[in-house]
Amino acid sequence: MKIGVVVFPGSNCDRDTLYLGNQLLGVETVPLWHKSHNLEGCDFIILPGGFSYGDYLRSGAIARFAPIMQEVIAHADRGGYVMGICNGFQILTEARLLPGALLRNTSRLFASKPVHLKAQSFNSLITSALQPDEVLQIPIAHGEGRFYMESDELKKLNDNDQVLFRYCDASGQITDEANPNGSLENIAGICNEGRNVFGMMPHPERAADAVLGNTDGLRLFEWALQLAHKH
Repeated sequence: MKIGVVVFPGSNCDRDTLYLGNQLLGVETVPLWHKSHNLEGCDFIILPGGFSYGDYLRSGAIARFAPIMQEVIAHADRGGYVMGICNGFQILTEARLLPGALLRNTSRLFASKPVHLKAQSFNSLITSALQPDEVLQIPIAHGEGRFYMESDELKKLNDNDQVLFRYCDASGQITDEANPNGSLENIAGICNEGRNVFGMMPHPERAADAVLGNTDGLRLFEWALQLAHKH
């Protein structure tokens, strides 16, 4: 098992994610440069948070055309695992590896704070270890995190059980008040139909080390240990 973390100009969560893999999970985790065409034998690719290419045009719009993305798309098309966190989620929607779009927060302000999440599907690698009543506290840090898609697409997303997480309050209630950015139906994370590509706006890698006082995010990366064991 080997994890690859793509590094774009403007990425700022790549080091956090590398630390998570190598130090906290004990799984070989390597950086992958945006200009490279080599995934270096990685089994699971993570597109980290940050401001790739300065978020010019739209968040993720330029990074989608980085040379490494040709290999990431091919990897996903072969059934390989890909996860996008925050800016990485935006890149995956721009690359059409995930449906929908991430628009500017309804507040028009950058939101940086802890939020609560509740898993909605347990038929995915990153949510399979969670419990139905489990509430996670994970931080967000974004200005364009409002998930949007047309109503017919939204129905399909729900019908296919592709919604991974919704924003909720501390007691697990999914309410308008618990929605930090105006996302449709409080959606915080989704997967593709093949269930091998995942995207979420909150930052689990920032809630994975006991020194930070919160390890809720580590729960989402238990797949790494499971896959490493299989390998």
